[in-house]
Amino acid sequence: DVTEMEEKEAQAKQEEQIMKEQELSNLLHEKRYLKALGLAISLDRPHTVLMVVKAILKEPEGRRRLEENIVRLRKDQKEAVLAFLVTWNTNSRNCHEAQTVMETLLKHEAPDNLLQFSGIKSAVESLLPYT
Repeated sequence: DVTEMEEKEAQAKQEEQIMKEQELSNLLHEKRYLKALGLAISLDRPHTVLMVVKAILKEPEGRRRLEENIVRLRKDQKEAVLAFLVTWNTNSRNCHEAQTVMETLLKHEAPDNLLQFSGIKSAVESLLPYT
């Protein structure tokens, strides 16, 4: 019977998730935005990533700090952010943050690199009507 083992695994995963949530909260409180962005992306939380972006933009020189953090993300993290900003861009409350992140990606990534992103074609097609 593997039921008990499966329950323990599920409980361990849930505890790990809670620990990551707490870590994310601590990172935001400490204003360690790069780690917070990375963790929110790894947790696949578009809304949390948006909240981190908004928190960065509220800081003095927030736009510059956002650029610094976005540029330092790995390629897979940038791809995830691109997918998230497609959704953010459809809502007028979040479109400015989406446009700011998109501008940063376009400014700091070579066109050839952008073409290598997974889902870039569908992202561009989704962004065009709202941009």
